[in-house]
Amino acid sequence: MLRAPETTQAAASPLVTVPPLHTGADDAVEADAEILQLDDASLVAGIGRLRRERNAVVLAHNYQIPAIQDLADFVGDSLQLAQQAATTAADVIVFCGVHFMAETAAIISPAKTVLIPDPEAGCSLAQSVTAADVRAWREAHPGAVAVAYVNTDAEVKAEVDYCCTSANAVDIVAAIPPDREILFLPDQHLGRYVGHRTGRPMHLWPGECHVHAAIGLDDVNDVVARHPDADLLLHPECGCVSEGLWRLAEHDAGPDRTFVLSTGGMVRHATSCQAAVDLVGTEVGMLHRLRQANPTTDFVPVRDDAVCSYMKTITLPKLYRTLRDVVYEVRVPEPVARRARASIERMLAIA
Repeated sequence: MLRAPETTQAAASPLVTVPPLHTGADDAVEADAEILQLDDASLVAGIGRLRRERNAVVLAHNYQIPAIQDLADFVGDSLQLAQQAATTAADVIVFCGVHFMAETAAIISPAKTVLIPDPEAGCSLAQSVTAADVRAWREAHPGAVAVAYVNTDAEVKAEVDYCCTSANAVDIVAAIPPDREILFLPDQHLGRYVGHRTGRPMHLWPGECHVHAAIGLDDVNDVVARHPDADLLLHPECGCVSEGLWRLAEHDAGPDRTFVLSTGGMVRHATSCQAAVDLVGTEVGMLHRLRQANPTTDFVPVRDDAVCSYMKTITLPKLYRTLRDVVYEVRVPEPVARRARASIERMLAIA
């Protein structure tokens, strides 16, 4: 078994708990006379028509509501969506996810128009670190390599050497020369998991996703007790992965039955899974995608209240309105975009 790598943490930043959201985009659709007359079927048909007229592609994260996933041109994890944004021939990218994802698309596809149906779709993890935080941290560790999880704002990406996603964080950290000091931000749970997998000592920023951090070992133990023969799929942002890292990573829940995976990795697991039950430790929007990938396996959430209010701000009426009116374009100032693009391109190259 690997020994735990040495880690140190930066000074704590306030972490965010997100209540149910009502946004300005909600107010806009509630005051829209046309949209108020459209049912879901009419909205879906209208979105299809507008998508063709605008030469638009709709990209949706795995945590989106089922109606959005079902009409999207592509559904995936952060890395897969960034790859799609970098290669699409569409003139317009409509990003059904949270704001930092749309920023990433705007950075790597500067000639495209990038829209988000609700600009207030934020991220508690991204809120846990600022560009000023990164600059101060780097000043305290001159010569260190800074690696930022893609769940960060553009200004933060501009201050680091590499971006990563949960799908390729291990590969990116492993590729850094062994004599270099590493700063990993902002997710402390993903950082500990990557440190374990690579054996690399790292300094960790004390950020976390409020949804994943709430998935703890007690939740895992309870659901495993109810389904002792199930496969256990855990996202590396989960608090339980950090709390019980060594046991979980070595499959102590059962021979080859515990898997720490990105959401894209969960889909790949589901397509070949033979287990009757899979226990899923991530945001519950993932269950729709997994059930589509494998309708014969019963996918059970580790916590059925693992809901990201930010992800759920994207709705059919908002998607229709952003395509109809070409509103909520996401732009990143070129000086920031140029610097952030370098760290994102390094991520895509290693992916």
